[in-house]
Amino acid sequence: MKNNKLTIRSEGYSLVYSVVAIFIFTMVMLAVLAYATAEVRVSRSSVNRELALQIAEAGVNYYQWHLAHFTQDFWDGNATSTPGPYIHNYVDKDTNQAVGQFSLKITRPAVGSTIVTIASTGSTLANPGQKRTVTVRYGVPSLAKYAFLTNTDVWIGNMEAISGELHANGGIHFDGNGNAPIASSKITYTCQTYHGCSPAQSKPGIWGSAGAATQAFWSFPVPNVDFSSITSNLQDLETLATGQADLPPSSAQGYSLVFNSDGTVSVYTVTALRAHGDGSDVNGVVHSEDLDYNTRNFLYTMPIPANGVIFVKDHVWVEGVVNGRVVVGATKYSTNPSQQARIIIPNNLTYLVKDGNHSLGLIAEKDILISYYAPANLEVDAAMIAQNGSAQRYYFSGNTKTGIIIYGAVGSFGVWTWSWVNGSGTCISGYCNTNTTYDANLLYSPPPSFPLSADGYQQISWSSD
Repeated sequence: MKNNKLTIRSEGYSLVYSVVAIFIFTMVMLAVLAYATAEVRVSRSSVNRELALQIAEAGVNYYQWHLAHFTQDFWDGNATSTPGPYIHNYVDKDTNQAVGQFSLKITRPAVGSTIVTIASTGSTLANPGQKRTVTVRYGVPSLAKYAFLTNTDVWIGNMEAISGELHANGGIHFDGNGNAPIASSKITYTCQTYHGCSPAQSKPGIWGSAGAATQAFWSFPVPNVDFSSITSNLQDLETLATGQADLPPSSAQGYSLVFNSDGTVSVYTVTALRAHGDGSDVNGVVHSEDLDYNTRNFLYTMPIPANGVIFVKDHVWVEGVVNGRVVVGATKYSTNPSQQARIIIPNNLTYLVKDGNHSLGLIAEKDILISYYAPANLEVDAAMIAQNGSAQRYYFSGNTKTGIIIYGAVGSFGVWTWSWVNGSGTCISGYCNTNTTYDANLLYSPPPSFPLSADGYQQISWSSD
């Protein structure tokens, strides 16, 4: 009997142990299951969050494509000019089923800028409350992306430094210093004696004694920049200026524009010129015409037009202090080089403040010239393009000036120069000291309606929440 009781007690203990073990196991498993469930939930949330980001990116990619095909459509093809939101389904290409949506808000460029801001918010259908937003800024570089742009050959001497991007449709002999891309459209070219090759000889598109750091910026061949396309841009400027600031042929010597620091511009006709000696241009052509005005007839003072465009069908003298954003285009629509319109700078031409809020574009059918009687120390703040001629100061024998400061960009179909030196490097005419600083604000915020590059929209910045 005693033994049986002991056996029964032993089996009772086993049952208790089993129950306790099952309880502990159950509690552990519940904890494991709870942890696994939480991990699955976190994983699913992480997947949805990542997918929402990818959907937002897809929205940005879609609108980048849209802008490439419809460069001025900031409303996603809608008739109403609202910034959005524009909502699109995001479809899984494998299942052909919608798995989410992206919502687009487009901020069009400000006046004088090419920068468009795209904010794309993505979400999944599985968890629509979990959203991710990608914000990207795109801009189209203007031709003022180049500190120096020319259609011909260039020689940068060993005492010269180029700050900013240089492009030549011709060859480049580069002995100086540079801090940005230096590009030629030529694989090889014939370097002439006046560019340091005696006799003339074939050279690579870019060559010279520049240091290794500068040579790292060299690139050739690259596509041409089409100066002829600027003609259509001038026609666009005429259309924009119609009824606002479209100056017809003057029936005199041309017009004088004086920019005033209060944001206005005074307009004159030039009735007589001031005499000076003959000068020679960069092509060796002698010019007997006078370049400075002597007498002017005041017409009126006007605010800088709302769209920033002044169009002149004649020669024009430009000077003063620019307060605002403005472009001056000058053309006679002539195929005769001797008759084509020129822009002449007779005095200082500066910005009220160099902060990116003030800019001036000068687009001349022929030359952009510094006049004979311009100050000994001259500053020109502008993005300049001489479509069929050169940005230059003529060679006037024995006439030297102290120094010129250029703040902006220079585009010249032909050779540009502000100074002339002899074979020994001595300054014999023009501005003996030149200081050129590229205005980086011009890249994506050029003067109004300034010609744009063929690069299309480029990404400037990317951010996500």
